Amino acid sequence: MVSTKWGGFAARAALLVSSRLSGRADQATSVANALSAVKTLQVWYSEQTGLWETTGWWNSANCLTVLADWALADRAGASSVNVPKIMATTFSNAQTSGGLLTTTKSLSDEGMPTSHYNFHRDDLFHNNSNSKRSDLEARGFSGFINEFYDDEGWWALAWIRSWDVTKQPEYLDMAERIFADMKNGTDGTCGGGIWWSKEKRYKNAIANELYLSVSASLANRIPTKKAYYLAIAQEQWTWFQKSGMINSQNLINDGLTFSPDGITCVNNNLQTWSYNQGVILGGLVELARATGDRSLLDKAILIAQAALSKLTDEKGIIHEIDRCEPNCGDDGAQFKGVFVRNLRYLARSLDSRRPGRDTYGFEKVIDVNAESIWMNDRNERGELGVTWAGPVEGGPETGGGRGPTAGSHSSAMDVLVADIVGGGW
Repeated sequence: MVSTKWGGFAARAALLVSSRLSGRADQATSVANALSAVKTLQVWYSEQTGLWETTGWWNSANCLTVLADWALADRAGASSVNVPKIMATTFSNAQTSGGLLTTTKSLSDEGMPTSHYNFHRDDLFHNNSNSKRSDLEARGFSGFINEFYDDEGWWALAWIRSWDVTKQPEYLDMAERIFADMKNGTDGTCGGGIWWSKEKRYKNAIANELYLSVSASLANRIPTKKAYYLAIAQEQWTWFQKSGMINSQNLINDGLTFSPDGITCVNNNLQTWSYNQGVILGGLVELARATGDRSLLDKAILIAQAALSKLTDEKGIIHEIDRCEPNCGDDGAQFKGVFVRNLRYLARSLDSRRPGRDTYGFEKVIDVNAESIWMNDRNERGELGVTWAGPVEGGPETGGGRGPTAGSHSSAMDVLVADIVGGGW
């Protein structure tokens, strides 16, 4: 009897030791893969502009955000790459890139955005001090402010996460300044919320989710102004729930349109893009942290589960909702990483890193996608594409053409960073 009991304990102990050793090996692999991906991302980085080449303005904000998340998860790796210096360079140079930028965006019939950045060289205006130059400067990107409130929200979150890494006060101050400009884009049309752009023609999900996430994040980081930012975040969430953008399947469509009466607004039934299911998760996590209201996490769980039911294939690999891979465009290539990044924030808030606590399977999804990206969606230069199930675009299997970009790579990096166990959690 004793020997049998001992044998059972011994077997379980051996299994536990084996599991721990395997876990450590998996963690070491995840850390090494993420570090390798960071080094590849930085090949696209331009110190002169403080931005990442081959992708857009808002995408560069997401490149910075994934670097910040990685730095929080792997302090040693971040030190070897000098992430604080990258942040400081972007903070300084991205606002003064040697020219003047203006932004236009268009929507496909399904609601896929395409961003266009128009560059005006300074030397075209150096002999002209009239109002044309002043107007362009007013619409430029100084202070990380441009014509679109969603772009501003991405940069605000990037500087908040950069502050989390460095505690440099100018980063949090910048996030506050950006948010102040975003607040100017809110009004009573559709009952509340923020417009997509300063033209005030469309109220969409992503701009409003970013507005929630930024305000709740600031509430958690500036104690002296917590009441101010928390009130805004709570008002925003109350409106968002009632806006109609969350459909009966707990998925979030792209935005709102005016109903026939021309006064009230209704869900426009455009695509439920992955990033619309993602940013809201991070916003609710921050709001739950600020209020102590765990029911907000319950709502986030419902949205995450609904999203995964639509985005994952039979192997658990995440695809964009319209299965656009490998031709999702520069904007669409960023979407899935945003979703997984915020899924990671939710998983952390549920304390699912503890053994046996991955109740909702979120960690498993992250792990499966990280492995698939590394094995199937990486080319010989270590660049990561948009098709996480593979093959990587630009190779012979996809008929050649354009390969991965800083946007697709940083999006896939969000998964690799989320797969790192322990650090920053």
